[in-house]
Order: sequence, then structure tokens, then C-alpha cells
Amino acid sequence: MAHLVAILGDTVEGKDGARVGVSSLADNDLLGLYFSAHWCPPCRNFTPVLVECYKSVTAAGKKWQIVFISFDRDITSCKDYYNTMPWLLLPFDSDLKEQLSETYGVRGIPALIFIDPKTGKLITANGRQAVEQDKTGEKFPWK
Repeated sequence: MAHLVAILGDTVEGKDGARVGVSSLADNDLLGLYFSAHWCPPCRNFTPVLVECYKSVTAAGKKWQIVFISFDRDITSCKDYYNTMPWLLLPFDSDLKEQLSETYGVRGIPALIFIDPKTGKLITANGRQAVEQDKTGEKFPWK
């Protein structure tokens, strides 16, 4: 759990605006870090695909979570875009987004990084491709 806190901080934001303890994410089998922004057309095209995959995998009883890491230019754009997503949000004012993108080699958005929340180890830096090739999540957790 300490490895998750080290990369994401103590808390992330839930859909209701409440803080969610990052240590609780270790209960999942997969954690996605979704780097995206509303101003980015490829992001706006991929987000609905990811939302449907997330719903499908979750409905199948599989345990995973995604944290949206916004590269929007302002908090209003971030929140508007986040309203289209069913998962968690790294607080917009977090100093960690640059560090996360550097740690995982994010060079463009959208980017979806999958890590093992129990160990913190990288599963794939190309989660976007994994989801696009398996929209219903039959190959979950895409190892």
C-alpha cells in the first residue's frame, strides 16, 4: 500500500467529491492511471470506449479502479470532463501529475498505464491499446 501512496499521495477524489484513501486501492486486481484532457480530440474519442470497458469489466465482478490524471488547462474543464467518467480523480491541483507522467514515460495523451496495485509494478504502459483491442475486457487484467 505504501507504494500507491508514494505515487498518488494519500487520497484521490471520488465521484461525490469525497476523498478516497489511496491505500484502499490495493484491494483491486488492477489499477489504471488515465492521463487525458478534454481539449484533446483523441482523448474525447477514447474516453467513451474506456468508460464502456470499465462498466463491462466491473459488471463482470472483476475488481479494478482507474484514476483520471487531468491535463486540462483549468479546474472547470477538468471537472466537466471528469463528469463523463465513473472512476476516481487525482486532485487537479496535485503536484504529482508531472512526476507520474515522467515515472511512466507518458509522452502524449490519452495514455493509460496499468499497474498491479498490490505490488506497484507496471503491468503495461500501453493500456489504451489493450482496451481498444479488448473492449469488453475478456482478457482482463491484460498481463
